[in-house]
Amino acid sequence: MNTKLNITLSSHDLGQLLDGIRIRAEAWRKTANYPDSGFNPDDAFICEECSDPHEARRIAPHYEMIISEIERQVQKQGDGQ
Repeated sequence: MNTKLNITLSSHDLGQLLDGIRIRAEAWRKTANYPDSGFNPDDAFICEECSDPHEARRIAPHYEMIISEIERQVQKQGDGQ
């Protein structure tokens, strides 16, 4: 069951949440690219655990969709003001 929830956060806390989700999306994009290129773009980068690159390619856009949906809702509310 996919239940919709309403959550209230301060604009500062929401910014922190979005920063964290952006980092996760980036980690999954890097994970998806690593098996094909063998290139590690960052010494601190550690691949996410997944079964194959196709799984990582599906997960990264999901995080990006979450970011877009949050930003859309914030914009709809007048930038959180």
